[in-house]
Parts: sequence; C-alpha cells; structure tokens
Amino acid sequence: MTMLKKLWPVLATIVACWLLSACATSPTGRSQLMLVSPQSAIVESEKAYISTVNQLQEKQQLVTDPKRLQRIRTITGRLVSEAVKKYPSSKNWQWSVAVIDDPKTLNAWCMAGGRMAIYTGIIDQLQLSDDEIAQIMGHEIAHALANHSAERMSRAMVMQAGLLAAGAATEQDQLTLAGAALAAKLALELPNSRTAETEADRIGIELATLAGYDPQAAVSLWQKMGKASGGGGPEFLSTHPAPGNRAKTLGRLAQQMRALNPTQRKSPVHPVNMVSQR
Repeated sequence: MTMLKKLWPVLATIVACWLLSACATSPTGRSQLMLVSPQSAIVESEKAYISTVNQLQEKQQLVTDPKRLQRIRTITGRLVSEAVKKYPSSKNWQWSVAVIDDPKTLNAWCMAGGRMAIYTGIIDQLQLSDDEIAQIMGHEIAHALANHSAERMSRAMVMQAGLLAAGAATEQDQLTLAGAALAAKLALELPNSRTAETEADRIGIELATLAGYDPQAAVSLWQKMGKASGGGGPEFLSTHPAPGNRAKTLGRLAQQMRALNPTQRKSPVHPVNMVSQR
C-alpha cells in the first residue's frame, strides 16, 4: 500500500493525460474516450472471434441449414453494402456471420472489424420477419461502425487503472496492467453504455432503411423484446433503454427514415462469410 500511495500521483497524471489526449468523435458527433485505437480493437476482436468460433465448432453449435444461412447472408449482405457505402473504412473488414444454434438465447452481436453472430433463439422465439432481423443486425453492425468495441476497451483500461491507483487491484493485476489485449478481455464483460445503445439504434435503423427494409420493424422488434423480457424493468436500473421507451423513440425515427428509401428498394448483397461447421 505504501508503494501504491507513492505511485498515486504518477498514476493520476497518466490517467489524466489519457483522458485529455484520447478523444474521438462518433458518427453522430458524440465525443468518445478512445485510449485503444479502432485498429487495435479489430485485431483483438479477431482473436476473440476465432476463439469463440472454435468453441462453437467443438460443441457443434453452428447452424448448417442452407436456407437459414442464406436468409441471414442476404439480409446482412444488404446491410453491409450500405455500411461500406457510408463508412468506406469498413470496405476491407472481414465481414462474417456465425448463426449459433442456441434456442434459449435472445442475442446477436458484432465485434470490431465486422465479425458477427446471431442466435437461433432470438429468431425463433420472437418469430422475426426479415425486416426485424435487419433491424437487429443493423444495430449490431452500427456498434462496430461507431467504434464501440474500442470505446468499451478504453473504459476497461481506465477502470483497471483506477483500481490499481486506489490499491484495489491484486499484485498480479498490477503486474499485468498492459494495453489493449487485457482491455479486450475485460471489455467482453462490459455492456455498451446507454448512450452507445441509443447511437447504434439511430445508425442501425438508417442502415436497414437504406438497405430496403421497413423502418417500422424496429418498433415491432422492441415490442416483442419487451414482451419477452417482461417489460425490461425500470429504465434507470439498466444501461439499455427500456424496450418500451426504445420502441417509442424508434417509432419517431421510423417516420423520418421512410424518406430515405420510400420504395424500399433492396440493396445489392455484399459478400459476407458465413461461418460453417467443420
């Protein structure tokens, strides 16, 4: 503890310098803490994705049904076409989707660099239409486009530095406080902030609309999610906006989005790698 007390001014200065020098701007104009570069987040996310896929393959949890895979490929490919058009830096991402056979899990995600997954539970339990799947995948893709993975990793680094400075970290933690690799591990356990979720809703509904999907499906999606989660609980108890409030906000956005693609013209399908069972 004596050593930590001596180090506290130095650690406080380091953290302050991080915070002052590591600001970025999101696609919606929001200021972001970015201690970890987007490229570093992509590198670390690739490692995590490969590890996750290997585990899914060992458990034989990757869907192999051609019709189901083609459905997800088509929807996601159209979204990616619009993502690449609006965010050219994503053109060379390794866009991939794993469809995970897990009937109990209502989830989907997209890591930095365009590596995605969607669970059969959310598709089947909620009986999702193509338009609703587009809203889910558009939202998850938006997290990647807005560098939310790098942002979560940055939050993890600050949190760990704070623990170290306060003397709350173990001796081993003190020795392993080192860069993006550790932050990536910690970030997997951190949810996106409510601000990031709202931002992804905004970007995601726009991508889905431009790709040719009904923006009103964002509302029906979250109505279904609300029923499945029993209403979602009080909003202030969660980092996610409550499903009911989310549906209302997206309903207002849907009215604005229609003008972007009033005929719901479908976008071309960008190549997307469907992760298969070995």
